[in-house]
Amino acid sequence: MITAMPDTEAYPKTVMLRDETRVVSIRPMQAGDKVHLLDFFKRIPEEERFYLKENVTSPEVISAWTGNIDFGRVIPIVALDGDRIVADATLHRSRTAARRHVGEIRVVVDPDYREVGLGRRLIRELLDTASELGLHRVTFELVAGQEEPAINAARSVGFKTVAVLPERIRDFRGNNQDLVLMDLSLGDRNQWWY
Repeated sequence: MITAMPDTEAYPKTVMLRDETRVVSIRPMQAGDKVHLLDFFKRIPEEERFYLKENVTSPEVISAWTGNIDFGRVIPIVALDGDRIVADATLHRSRTAARRHVGEIRVVVDPDYREVGLGRRLIRELLDTASELGLHRVTFELVAGQEEPAINAARSVGFKTVAVLPERIRDFRGNNQDLVLMDLSLGDRNQWWY
């Protein structure tokens, strides 16, 4: 079931990256993105994919995502350079009444498009959407020592570390890593769009 995404008329958005040499387009994911999304995730290093919550190189997983888009549950947006997906970001919403006011963000950026502000921009897009949907808080889970650029991007838009769960994640080599839980209150839009 596809429910409406807020502010659809605002997309696609054209964004110049911080290196000022590349321009990408940001828009909601579409059913026709299946092949490009699978290609994107295959470009993500295997060690990094290991931390993701699903097997993103499985054609079945990608088909399920693109074939069953439900904006009432997950808001997926992609960044494209031409027709090539270079980033995927999602806002996950709970269906339970007790947690309906809180969302969770997940962001994956192509290695060739990192350190140029794209991840931060996608986080801000999802925070705007979360605010429009009436959410009060957004969380972000990241792996200490493995996802430091993402932790820094989240901090730069106002996320605060609220907990570090020791040895909660096992890395690619079987070593235990800490899980960093970050949180942002959506009370003030200027906090993330300064």
